[in-house]
Amino acid sequence: MEHSTSIGESIWTQFGASLDMLENAIVMCPEEHWDTEREFWYTSYHCIFWTDYYLTTDPDKFVPPAPFTLSEFDPSGKLPDTTYTKTEVLTYLEYCRQKAYLLTSELTTEKLSERWINEYKNYSLLEILIYNIRHIQHHSAQLNMFLRQTIDNAPGWVGQAKKLS
Repeated sequence: MEHSTSIGESIWTQFGASLDMLENAIVMCPEEHWDTEREFWYTSYHCIFWTDYYLTTDPDKFVPPAPFTLSEFDPSGKLPDTTYTKTEVLTYLEYCRQKAYLLTSELTTEKLSERWINEYKNYSLLEILIYNIRHIQHHSAQLNMFLRQTIDNAPGWVGQAKKLS
């Protein structure tokens, strides 16, 4: 029996898996390690903020959902004025999961060739999606290393995301 998978479904299963890995690390972080000098909360938030931004097909129109701000664009590298809670960060991750699923479910070969352009990058939509997955995995690995160093445990590998509907 032959199974046909669209490029959008293939991208989704890997994009969603990277979000699942990030979520698993956030969920596993004990409350006492959320807001320390290691800034687990901030690495989590930073990763999700940029995930949202890179999923915005017209980056000039990007606005994060409340209560989040554009603080990540501050060239000084200053942290946000507030420490976001685990619940807030996980809610933002779910928002990004839905946004990614919607975007990937509508992909066509033509759409993948469209340009994603800001002042630093000029990528095809396909390339910014791959770039985004790599960014999520980079920070998921940082969070997993932190968990190994502090609680001697970390979430396992996620091979594919489940299809959302």
